[in-house]
Amino acid sequence: MENLPSPIVCELDYKTDAIYNMEKNLNEKQLKYILEYPTVYIVNDKVGTQRFSVYIGETTNIKRRSFEHLQSDPIARSDWRKLADSSTAKMFVIGHNHFNKSLTLDIENKLMQYMSSVGIVDSVYNRRYNQQNQYYTSDELDSIFSKIWRKLHNKNKELFPVESVIRDSAIFKASPFHKLTQEQMDAKELIIMKIEQALNRQEDSQLILVQGEAGSGKTVLMSSLFYELQNISKENDNVILQGLSCYLLVNHEEQVKVYEQIATKLGIRTKSNKDVVSKPTHFINVNDPEEKIDVVLIDEAHLLLTQGKQSYRGKNHLKDILDRAKVVVAVFDKNQILTTEQYWESNELLSIVHKVNLQGNLINLGNQLRINAGKETVGWIRNIVDNQQITNIPTDTTGYDLEVFADVKKMYEAIRKKAENEDFGISRILATFDWPYSNQNKPKNDEYWRVKIGKWSLPWNLQLKPPKRTRVNKQLSWAEQSQTINEVGSTYTIQGFDLNYAAIIIGPSVKYRDGKVIFDKKASKNKKATQKRGGKKDVAEDLLKNELNVLLTRGVNGLYIYAVDDELQNMLLKAQRGELKNE
Repeated sequence: MENLPSPIVCELDYKTDAIYNMEKNLNEKQLKYILEYPTVYIVNDKVGTQRFSVYIGETTNIKRRSFEHLQSDPIARSDWRKLADSSTAKMFVIGHNHFNKSLTLDIENKLMQYMSSVGIVDSVYNRRYNQQNQYYTSDELDSIFSKIWRKLHNKNKELFPVESVIRDSAIFKASPFHKLTQEQMDAKELIIMKIEQALNRQEDSQLILVQGEAGSGKTVLMSSLFYELQNISKENDNVILQGLSCYLLVNHEEQVKVYEQIATKLGIRTKSNKDVVSKPTHFINVNDPEEKIDVVLIDEAHLLLTQGKQSYRGKNHLKDILDRAKVVVAVFDKNQILTTEQYWESNELLSIVHKVNLQGNLINLGNQLRINAGKETVGWIRNIVDNQQITNIPTDTTGYDLEVFADVKKMYEAIRKKAENEDFGISRILATFDWPYSNQNKPKNDEYWRVKIGKWSLPWNLQLKPPKRTRVNKQLSWAEQSQTINEVGSTYTIQGFDLNYAAIIIGPSVKYRDGKVIFDKKASKNKKATQKRGGKKDVAEDLLKNELNVLLTRGVNGLYIYAVDDELQNMLLKAQRGELKNE
């Protein structure tokens, strides 16, 4: 695909006379592909000194469409009026000799995905969802888009950062503009149909459950569904879904920030409806069961509370949300439950799943989309977590980098090198919660709570201050902040996110004894996992197993491992050397 022709990218003032005289600044080849072929265009303007608003569109007639935006659209829409009246607004027009309607729609969609992930972009207009299926030039999309983005970057490095920076952002990874797999598309269409049926029949407290393991694409599905339902609610031709109220909940501070940014940039979350994205307890506290919300989407529903605590006086998040909604769509993975406050009794969970299944409301996502590794490598990781067995590490022909380190310091140095190389993307070191930490108090003899192994140590997460407390930095997730390469992350900062390379310290709560991986709650400092549920039931082993599951499934392109327990470390090193007798 590198032999494809280079795209044409023209920049001009967003003014009537500049559009009218466009031909004067184009050569014969540019004229043909800009004025006679379909094009994609980006109108942008500065908001203040460092922020931007952006409109992205595609058209078969760039001059006619631009005049409509400048002359007709400002009458009805304030956003177009601001752009038309601005003295600083610019427009990029993009052409290519392979452009057709389907390809330009996909390019437009991908530009919305990228631009909404740029930190300095406040808002992205034209919020259509244009995903196309297969077409004649669909296999050229990624190559042509990268060429376009590089040209845009050369013209404005501030507005168009290098691709790797965009693709590593948490907003990009949770973007509603990802091209969905067929499995995700089928799930989304089924969910929307089920929502229409429930609302049409005036059925309340309907639960649709989406099950999937870590990395199965649950967050992208929920983000896409949230975005599409918000847009469908504004359409005049869908009577059932027109004007519906739709909220998105997630019980994870880092992910709430990401969803809030996406919703704000796309105009879904405004000052008048800032609660459209929130945490479950807040939603429950501010909504009356007598005035039900139409649709509530819950990402990471395994993080919902199943018992009360100081900030939540109810007994079960899911039940309280169902009382306040006509339809609830929840994505759930029982293997990612991390605390006793989130634990479900097996008979109660089975009862819910059985009821949902009988209603045809149970959807399973089976594909593994996070880890770019062969089935054998994924199976090796799953075997440790699911069966608590260690076998020889398989040879991976995909290039996935799986390595067991004999020295934690060398593992940290290796992950630092990955993090420093822009081409490798965001990489961080993580650990099981086996060292003391408190977000309220400082340790007596040190400035930071630390993960300590021999003479090596590093502060736990969320303690180091960023170089500059800028607005943009505060919005970033833990792994995206530059100073966090000098911290050790935990399940509480990394769950729901991924890393290009993840270095995992398996602490003393995970051991190897009598031919099996075991979990030692006495060695864990994670009180939320080790305290008895309700003071009676001990579920620590299940929760510590889930903690290991979350950590080992973070790395997209690579996984580094170091174990504190000598027997476990010895078995992992033997597995790396191929010295085990695999059954």
